[in-house]
Amino acid sequence: MKEKRLQLVEKFIHEKGTTSLDELCEHFDVSKNTIRRDINKILENGTIQKVYGGVRTTSERLIPFENRDHANQEEKQIIGEIAATYVEEDEIIFIDSGTTTRNMMAFLPRNINVTLLTNNLDVINAAAAMENINLIIIGNNYKRKTKSFVGTDDSNTIEKYNVNKAFMAATGVSITHGLTNSDLLEYEIKKRIVAKAEKVFLLADHSKYEKSTLLTYCALEEVSVIVTSQPLSEEYRAFCGQNNIGIASK
Repeated sequence: MKEKRLQLVEKFIHEKGTTSLDELCEHFDVSKNTIRRDINKILENGTIQKVYGGVRTTSERLIPFENRDHANQEEKQIIGEIAATYVEEDEIIFIDSGTTTRNMMAFLPRNINVTLLTNNLDVINAAAAMENINLIIIGNNYKRKTKSFVGTDDSNTIEKYNVNKAFMAATGVSITHGLTNSDLLEYEIKKRIVAKAEKVFLLADHSKYEKSTLLTYCALEEVSVIVTSQPLSEEYRAFCGQNNIGIASK
């Protein structure tokens, strides 16, 4: 019960951005001492911080897809181009929903034969124009803010598929919290895909590092290759070396 409340309190803080102790007490119908204990526990995650009279999130709020699409666009295109070189004939791949991952489609050979799983509308539209791609769409509920499909009628849908390579996006990346995002339904898809994939590729521009959001869907040490257009810090390079994680860049 306590663990469930902690999750709900953290989710509430992230949805509000900033909230007071009194508001938390009223919303969850608990005492101030209880809320203080909950906050002290959540602070260990590094996703919130105390302010006068309350707390606020330290992670970024969800930005609409159209706004995120313009940020670091050249870098995202470079990352997409590099990632596309890892796709091989007759593979089963997953391309995640995101403004970086979708750039892969422009660099895939027009005649490549692959089975492509995705939950991203832009990736779906690009794949539909490529005759040799066997397209499988994940998710049954369209989320306009991220141009992604989320949720499945059958919780075992993803488990049915074998995935050779998963090309994943993240809202935040850190050694402590791994690959994170803020949406519970997207989190479920990401987590299940990572569990099924033989290799996991992280596609994230420099602005995503040393940030974390509400939900961790993959530990950083589970990643096979980090695709980047800018050099990683010494700390991340050392971590990659210790955990046999490849680094792909131009």
